[in-house]
Amino acid sequence: MTDTTAPAQPRLRRALGLPGLTLFGLAYLAPVTVFTTYGAVTGLTRGHLPAAYVIALVVMLFTALSYARMVRAYPTAGSAYTYTQKTFGGHVGFMVGWTLMLDYLFLPMINFLLIGIYLHAQFPAVPQNVFVMPALVLSWLLNVLGVNSVSRLSTVVVALAAVLVVVFVVLSAHYAVSRGVSSPFTSFVPGTSGVSAAFSGAAILALSFLGFDAVSTMSEEAKDARRTIPRAIVLTTVIGGLLFLLVSWMGALVHPDWSFTDPDSAGLDIMDRLGGSALTNVFLVVYVAGALGSGVATQAGVSRILYSMGRDGALPKQVFGALHPRFRSPWIATSLVSAVSLVALFISLDNAVVMVNFGALIAFSMVNLSVVKHYVVDRRRRDPLALLSYGLLPVVGFALTVWLWTSLSGVTFTVGLCWMAAGFGYLLFLTRMFHRKPPQMTFSEESAGQVDQPVPGSALQT
Repeated sequence: MTDTTAPAQPRLRRALGLPGLTLFGLAYLAPVTVFTTYGAVTGLTRGHLPAAYVIALVVMLFTALSYARMVRAYPTAGSAYTYTQKTFGGHVGFMVGWTLMLDYLFLPMINFLLIGIYLHAQFPAVPQNVFVMPALVLSWLLNVLGVNSVSRLSTVVVALAAVLVVVFVVLSAHYAVSRGVSSPFTSFVPGTSGVSAAFSGAAILALSFLGFDAVSTMSEEAKDARRTIPRAIVLTTVIGGLLFLLVSWMGALVHPDWSFTDPDSAGLDIMDRLGGSALTNVFLVVYVAGALGSGVATQAGVSRILYSMGRDGALPKQVFGALHPRFRSPWIATSLVSAVSLVALFISLDNAVVMVNFGALIAFSMVNLSVVKHYVVDRRRRDPLALLSYGLLPVVGFALTVWLWTSLSGVTFTVGLCWMAAGFGYLLFLTRMFHRKPPQMTFSEESAGQVDQPVPGSALQT
C-alpha cells in the first residue's frame, strides 16, 4: 500500500538558549560599533557623545521592556510586525513590518560598507569595494548554513570585542590619569545650549540599539521563547548600552577634540593616539570582525521577518516563506537581503545611516502602544501594578521615542515617507483596495514553532 502522507515541511530549529540569544543581540549591536557614528555624532554634539548615549539608553530601555512584554504574548519570529498586527489589525501590522524592513534591509549593507571604509583607510592602495564583496558573500553563506553558524560567529565576535573593550578602557584610563585630566565628566554635561544637539545625536544613536529588537526575531529558534527572549532583550539593551557609554566616555578622555581627519573612520585616530600602530591594527581586526558579525546577525534578523511575512502571505509565500530543506534557513530571503546589500558598493555612509532610523522609531513607537492596547485595553489588566507595567512605562517609552522623532533630519523623513507610500500602495494591491482582509499572522507556538526535530541528514543537527 502506498503511503500518500505528505512529507513534513521543514521548520526553523529551536537551538538558542539565553546565552546564545544574548550573544546574538550583542553581536547585532557590535559593542565596537560605537565607532561607527563616533566622528559624526561627536561633531554634532560638540564632544558630548556620552551624554547622547545616556539619552538613547534611557529611551531604548523603556522600549526594550515593551518588546519583552509583547514577546511573552506572541513568541514568534515577526517582531514588531507580529505585535502590531495582533493588537491593531493586519493593515497596521503590515505597514509597521514594511517600514521596519527599510531599517533591516539596509543594516547589513552599513556593516559591509564600514568594513570597506576602515580597511581602505588602513590600506588606501586597495579599492574599498574589494573588501566589501568578500564580507558580503561570507555573511550570505553563514546565514544559509543556518542559525547555529550565526550563533557560533556571534560568540567569537563578542569575545573579541570584550577583550578589545577591556584593553581600550584600561589604556584610556591610564592615558587620562597620566595626563592629569581635570574634568573627566565634561562629556556627560552638554549644558543648556547643547541639550538639543544631544537629543539629535541620540536619535542617530538609536541605530546602535537595534540589536535588542532583533533578538525577538529569533523567537521561533529559541528554547522556551516566552522566558528566554524577554530576558535576552533586556540583557542585550543594558549590557550593550553600558558598553557604548563606557567606550564613548573613554574615547572622549583620549580625544576630547571633536574634529577628525575622516569622521567615518574616527576610531583609527583615537586608537593611533592611544596606542600607536600596534593598537590600531588590533582595533582594525576586531572592528572588522565585529562588523562582519553584526552583518551576519542583521541578515539573520531581516530574513526571519521576511520569512514570517512570506509564511503568512503578506509577501509571496513560495519565495519568502521557503526554508532550505537541509539547513532549515530562509535562504531565499537571505539571498534577497544580500542583493540589497550590494548598494554598499556605491553609497556613502552618511546617506546609508539616514535611511535607517525612520523605520526603527516607527516600530519602537507602535510596540510601546501595543503593550497598552494588548494588556490594558484588550485583556483589561488594570490593577495598580499592571497599570504601572503595562500602562505608564510603555506610555513613557512612547513619549520619549516621539521626542527622538523631532530630532530626525529632513532627508530621513523624505526617504521614510517614500518607503511608506510604496508599502501602502502594495497593501492596496494586496487587499484589492481594502476589499480583502490583509494576511493575518496565524500564531501557534505548537504549529508555527515545531522546530525541535532535526531534518535527517542536516549538517547542523544539535
